[in-house]
Amino acid sequence: MAQAFRSTPVLTPEGLRAGALGPVETLAQSVSAMAPSTSSSLTIPLVFALAGNATWFVYLLATGATLLVGFCVSRFARLSASPGSLYSYTANTLPPFFGVTAAWALLLAYLATGASVAGGALYYANLFSEQFFHSAPPALFTLTIVCGVAGFIAYRDVKLSAELMLWIEVFSVSFILIVLAVLVFRFGFQFDLDQLRLKGASISTLGPALVLSMFSFVGFEAATTLGGEAREPLKTIPRAVLQCAILAGAFFMLCSYSEVLGFRGQSSQLSDSTSPLHLLATKAGVSPLGVAIDIGAAVSMFACVLACTTAAARVLLRMAHGGLLPAALERTGERHHTPGAAVALSAALMFAATALLAFGGRTGSEMYDLLGSLSVFGFLTVYALVALALPFARRALGQHSHLVAIVSIFTVVVMILIAIFDLRSASDPAHARIPCIYLGYIAAGIAWYALRRKKSVALVG
Repeated sequence: MAQAFRSTPVLTPEGLRAGALGPVETLAQSVSAMAPSTSSSLTIPLVFALAGNATWFVYLLATGATLLVGFCVSRFARLSASPGSLYSYTANTLPPFFGVTAAWALLLAYLATGASVAGGALYYANLFSEQFFHSAPPALFTLTIVCGVAGFIAYRDVKLSAELMLWIEVFSVSFILIVLAVLVFRFGFQFDLDQLRLKGASISTLGPALVLSMFSFVGFEAATTLGGEAREPLKTIPRAVLQCAILAGAFFMLCSYSEVLGFRGQSSQLSDSTSPLHLLATKAGVSPLGVAIDIGAAVSMFACVLACTTAAARVLLRMAHGGLLPAALERTGERHHTPGAAVALSAALMFAATALLAFGGRTGSEMYDLLGSLSVFGFLTVYALVALALPFARRALGQHSHLVAIVSIFTVVVMILIAIFDLRSASDPAHARIPCIYLGYIAAGIAWYALRRKKSVALVG
């Protein structure tokens, strides 16, 4: 009997396993949601196509914007910890309309990011299949495997999924850093004056480039979705958020500077490369590492799908607790203490989004681009709302600070400016429709909330 009592896990109020994750595993949730090795292969070339020699500078600006958000999120994370906490921060501070908007925006952000990188995984699966077997598997088969396995692991054990994500990212990022170090060893450390002077950069293209670079950072706050599942969450989570922003910013600036420099004198352009780090590994004389980096990027995308499934499921759980969604989504299993229904729904929605685009003839890289662009709107919305709510939350606790208020207002302005740049950067009909799709989705979420509230009031009456 005593042994059975000792083995009974401590649970959070939501039924999740309390204190299951240590500081490193909590950090892994945020790092994996960002998928840094993916951005170094797929996103940096897109940013270079717009910013050219100013690519590293654009990532510096994006790092600054991310740290502003990280400051606001970390301040909130010191006050409370719950699943889907960015939504909770807003809902507990601002009027219901803002809380509902934050909830639906955050849910879409994680689902669209997960679906986006599932498309990226499809891209790499086809790349490897064509290279080694001269044929590609059916898109739906690959997407089913990626989303299905990610959903199963997220359901099985949050600690297992965190540890798996951690080691995937460690190996992927390590291979990239080794290639960059070998390049320096072989060719010597070089100052690229064209990059340092931002030669050829145009202010008109920096805005759209900044929007693309922000997609590399979205998800850095994913540790906040763990809530009480993290050990000492009021210390561990805010630290993980800021650590992730700083480390990722340094990594992206290093990669962008090195990739632009490494492509000097090459016959192909960085913006046209489907695997820039593979080419640089060949140039450095360590071609096998290039293959390892490509494999690592593909596996990193799977880790990102897993991280987004975990995060989205906890947002669904929190929304169900708040009455925005059916109560079935707030239930956790007695064996694994994970929100099984919410995990299944998250994985299914990611699969459905990518399957719909596959039926429409979209490639994996197009899925990565379009769904990633959609997710940015969700993240920008919830980042701005959290920054807006922070001064009010601190005032309610008697902790008002003029510095915090100024930083919060500045953060809101920066998020709005990035959204405006995003709206102005739509270069084709598909991207031009994304803001309309997003606004329609948010309007539908608010309407759903109004109907459920009206029904609830009618039942009480």
